[in-house]
Amino acid sequence: MCMTLLFAMIWRNMRTVILLALIGGTASAQEIEMAKLNDGPFSLGVGLSSVNSPMLAGVLPEAPSYHKFWDNENKALFVTVAALDAADFAATRSILQNGGKELNPVTRVFSGSTAGLAANFAGETIGIIGLSYFFHKTGHHKLERITSLMNIGTSAVAVTYDLTR
Repeated sequence: MCMTLLFAMIWRNMRTVILLALIGGTASAQEIEMAKLNDGPFSLGVGLSSVNSPMLAGVLPEAPSYHKFWDNENKALFVTVAALDAADFAATRSILQNGGKELNPVTRVFSGSTAGLAANFAGETIGIIGLSYFFHKTGHHKLERITSLMNIGTSAVAVTYDLTR
């Protein structure tokens, strides 16, 4: 009974936790590299050739790593997101058909019919992929991966909770 109550409390608050984690994580998600300044003498009177600057020497700083959005890691993450959302749909539908109640207030709106429930979980999958794409395009590559990982975690908890009921 205690574990059931604990899982119910976690499930009800999971959407809020995800939102807060995404908002709070943006500050620490990006790495900031400070340019290394040369410790050598700087002489204004001699000319630019004596200034020891990487930009003047023709050396550019290392570019950030770039990856394609549909790389193997994202494909694996999105397949896992879709599979767990499908499992969550099947478990939730089974519970609702046997007289159970949907605990998630957002999903509860769509739980009146099988088509509505399927649209909810399909929309969740599409939303995760869209949010990951947004983070990819804006250069937040860590958030791009974390979005899918957090959805995988919450869906796994939901499926586990549904199967233990």
